[in-house]
Amino acid sequence: MYDLNAEFTTFYENHVRLSETDICSLREKKRLNIDRLKEGLQEYNEEFGTNYKVVEDIEQGSVAMRTVTQHDEKEYDIDVAIVFDKNNIPEGTKDVKAIVEDALQRKCSRFKADPKAKTNAVTVEYASGYHIDFAVYRRTPNLYGDGYVYEHCGSEWRERDPRAINEWFTEVNTASDNNIRKVVRILKVFCKSNPGWLMPGGLLQSILIAEQIKNRDRLDETFYETIKAIKERLDYNKEVYNPTLYLQSILYTAKDKQKVKNLCTRLGNGLKKLEVLFDEECTEEKAQNAWKEFFNHSFWGADIQKSFARSTLESKNEQLLRLKVDVLINKKVRVPLNEFEGRLPKGSTLLFKVDPLVKFTRVEWIVHNNGDEAEKDNYHKQDGKSIEENTLYRGNHTMTCKLYEGERVIAQQVIPINIK
Repeated sequence: MYDLNAEFTTFYENHVRLSETDICSLREKKRLNIDRLKEGLQEYNEEFGTNYKVVEDIEQGSVAMRTVTQHDEKEYDIDVAIVFDKNNIPEGTKDVKAIVEDALQRKCSRFKADPKAKTNAVTVEYASGYHIDFAVYRRTPNLYGDGYVYEHCGSEWRERDPRAINEWFTEVNTASDNNIRKVVRILKVFCKSNPGWLMPGGLLQSILIAEQIKNRDRLDETFYETIKAIKERLDYNKEVYNPTLYLQSILYTAKDKQKVKNLCTRLGNGLKKLEVLFDEECTEEKAQNAWKEFFNHSFWGADIQKSFARSTLESKNEQLLRLKVDVLINKKVRVPLNEFEGRLPKGSTLLFKVDPLVKFTRVEWIVHNNGDEAEKDNYHKQDGKSIEENTLYRGNHTMTCKLYEGERVIAQQVIPINIK
């Protein structure tokens, strides 16, 4: 395999691994939001005469496992478990999550969307890009009185140890001489290289990597051999189990299963691009181009995947349109698109309007969608001075506004629409 390990390691250190300073910043955000939750609960208790109290908070997910990667949009996920004593909260799972949601709404601000109770967590998305998932647990003393039994608040209460995944990952990563964590970070960058891809999350990637890790002296070889082993494994078995719960699948829905199929397919396509690394006549330039095509990252050269807007469409005379675009969040918060930070959340409404400075006969709006979720809705049109569209599909999309005088286009503007 052609040796570009020095460049590969530089790519990892400068463009993949999140700095300790940034990780500390995420942990500060976590702590700030836990404090907000506790303050909101105190206010809730004073209003309703209750005594709900968070007795433990446990860092989870990629921040706890330290597999967070750099992200241009600062769209970081922070996972935290909050624990209540069983005898201190209602029995119903929806009731408990509603209390947490209410408490957060009292003290949090600058949302992309209001705090929302979902099946497995209460989510807070901030306009600055990051979001926090509060997984809710309850605990009861165990039979021996020296610890607790924990239950997760999902569609029902299910016994689950909120520390188990973190402890498992620490153990297997240490045994791999820290290579598992490195490969997880790099594979995450590959999976995010196209915003429209529907790919598995970090936990599933971590499980597959821990299962198939191939330790080599070079980081580029370690990564290549591991993803090759994962591809071969997925070719004959696409089931993935929780490593801390015997034979419990983590593929809960058809969408989860499709993500695994997508990973298998795209690893296969990526590995084909890297075949040149094993050619006896491979040069440094060919090797760099291979990694460039694999990661689609500017570190390896100019970006090779241009947006649809840049590659096929151009704006012209856009000042004649006097175009305005607003984002309507939760049907009540209206924000100008150019003031919105990061990617748009699904479930929002986009309000497009023009007030042309010239005579015209027709205004046409053309939607070009991109990505796995938009496979059956790549393209559609509307007419009118003002229209609405909903944010339905993850990916980088475009809206093109065309102003006509008869059959001639006299003004045109392309608006990038990036959805999380």
